[in-house]
Amino acid sequence: MLRVGLTGGIGAGKSTVARALARLGAVVVDADRLARRVVEPGSPGLGAVVEAFGPGVLAADGSLDRPALGALVFSDDAARDRLNGILHPRIAELTALEVAAAPADAVVVHDVPLLVENGLGANYQLVLVVAAPVEERVRRLARDREMAEQEARARIAAQADDDARAAAADVLLDNGGNRDRVLLAVGRLWHDRLVPFEANVRAARAAPRPGRAVLVDPDPTWPEQAARALARVARVAGSRALRMDHIGSTSVPGLIAKDVLDLQVVVADLDAAGRVADDLTVAGLVRQGGEWWDSAEDGGRLLKAMAMNADPGRAVNCHVRPEASPAWRETLAFRERLRADPALADEYARLKRQLAAAPHDSIDAYAEAKTPFVRRVLAGADREE
Repeated sequence: MLRVGLTGGIGAGKSTVARALARLGAVVVDADRLARRVVEPGSPGLGAVVEAFGPGVLAADGSLDRPALGALVFSDDAARDRLNGILHPRIAELTALEVAAAPADAVVVHDVPLLVENGLGANYQLVLVVAAPVEERVRRLARDREMAEQEARARIAAQADDDARAAAADVLLDNGGNRDRVLLAVGRLWHDRLVPFEANVRAARAAPRPGRAVLVDPDPTWPEQAARALARVARVAGSRALRMDHIGSTSVPGLIAKDVLDLQVVVADLDAAGRVADDLTVAGLVRQGGEWWDSAEDGGRLLKAMAMNADPGRAVNCHVRPEASPAWRETLAFRERLRADPALADEYARLKRQLAAAPHDSIDAYAEAKTPFVRRVLAGADREE
């Protein structure tokens, strides 16, 4: 099973995407629908709302008067928190029941309007955000909901802004123009990414990668992407993680790299490393079997556990290292030297280009060929301390 979060600002067209995914075969869990269920007439949820806010939130037929309730909580943070305290646990219970009822091979899409505002992105193996320009959203709200322009703008302003949503998005779907264009994008996303992602998670199988080092220009969003991946890992690892970092070439601004995010998790010992790596399936990463080692000391291997991406759309290596291993400190020291010394980073980039063009027969051979440079940099770092 794959769990996908779907969100978007009011008027962006999130429902269009949700319906398209449902037609393709996704199991869509609609948070708004469940929110309505928990306050149906006669429900304990509605009773709790009336007790908290008074009978004025009831319509004449005994149903919830949503505009009246909205007027009470829209601009009152304490009242909104009180309402959320009533509704969210009940909605969460219904959500868990619907997810549990989905088939084992389902792509479960959780349609959550306030996913970004409530910081829920790490709960999902992938987050989809539907976006549209503000003026288009205002126009749609006036057309489809007969909402006054001032009210539409106030509703939009009360939600997360475009930058916050983009930072939370693993996939940003542009729904600002022709509807057929976004539907085409959803279809490609389903077939090329979501379906194989789910199959890989279920089979505990890493997504395929090129057999050789393929270097790309630096992407300024790499740190943002790594932050999302680390948040998912942190949710799984919990207190077992003593520290977590974005490492490797994608963590050095301006440096060419393979388009692979390297993450590092430091844990108490090798047993803990294995358990954390096993559990990372929930974060969309799958443990890789066999022995993974960083270096040899006194004739013995210093081992780590490794997990890699099941997602065919985002390559990730997660190195889970015991606290006793010097490798995690060396990795951070190497990163910091490159960040602090642009000339050294440029030298490393030239070496990487040279090695990527050479006839290495594997990624491992490419990595091994960089070892003398890495050791020289680390020796320099040691002298500076």
